[in-house]
Amino acid sequence: MQQYHDLLRHIITNGSWKEDRTGTGTWSTFGYQMRFDLKEGFPLLTTKKVFMKAIIHELLWFLKGESNIKYLAQNGVGIWDDWPFATYKKSPAYQGETIKEFSKKVAEDDAFAEQWGELGPIYGVQWRSWLGADGKTTDQIIQLIEQIKKNPNSRRLIVNAWNVALVDQMALPPCHTMFQFYVAPADTAKGETKEKLSCQLYQRSADVFLGVPFNIASYALLTMMIAQVCDLDLGDFVHTFGDVHLYKNHKEQADLQLSRDFRPLPTMKINPEVKSIFDFKYEDFQLLNYDPHPSISAEVAV
Repeated sequence: MQQYHDLLRHIITNGSWKEDRTGTGTWSTFGYQMRFDLKEGFPLLTTKKVFMKAIIHELLWFLKGESNIKYLAQNGVGIWDDWPFATYKKSPAYQGETIKEFSKKVAEDDAFAEQWGELGPIYGVQWRSWLGADGKTTDQIIQLIEQIKKNPNSRRLIVNAWNVALVDQMALPPCHTMFQFYVAPADTAKGETKEKLSCQLYQRSADVFLGVPFNIASYALLTMMIAQVCDLDLGDFVHTFGDVHLYKNHKEQADLQLSRDFRPLPTMKINPEVKSIFDFKYEDFQLLNYDPHPSISAEVAV
């Protein structure tokens, strides 16, 4: 995707060198935006293979409102393992296990998962059970779907993950903090018959090499799912950044990726029988015609 490569080059060319929380160091820029027309294909990188299985399971996990990595571990997805594993390694309970052994234990041992697999009130909890000052919880996803159906012209079609009072209780404060939907009228001159759903994500902090490809695909898929259950056509996914950065130890990998040629975007096929956002299962998604270059490994900065 040209948009992503342009962002990588922009950071490498114009980014400022900044130290960061992880101690790794980054080239960083502030304020950037990309736009993807979802009718032109599913926006999944082709200049390196992206782990779509993890993206789908993580999104379904968010929509379940969960904060424990057990579901992910049971489905072979380890993208959130580093944070609880780092906590476990500092505890007296640590017996020298590798991170893979830790994940296996989380998947198989309920008591162990309950004690060591928790991440705090992260994305899924905020999406589904936002805790207000009055002690009441709000299911933002249910509220969002209802509003899109009843009041598509609303400018309040927003889901927020940045619950200030609970940020310090999260293993990782939300990077993709807020997203907003927009319903545009059908363009009858172009033969359109349905209104179109677009989504804009604001991401306060973005690991451009490892995280951003996941975020693009995840929110594009979420937009497709919501469009289906609300009987709307697809519009755009707009990705807006605060601090978007390339870690020092990802520079060689980014250069390799930029040297590769683009391939046609794949297509994401979704089971048309699903009519509720909460009824989707992993088997309801089929990625077609994905022919990427090989994956490029890089370490997560924790």
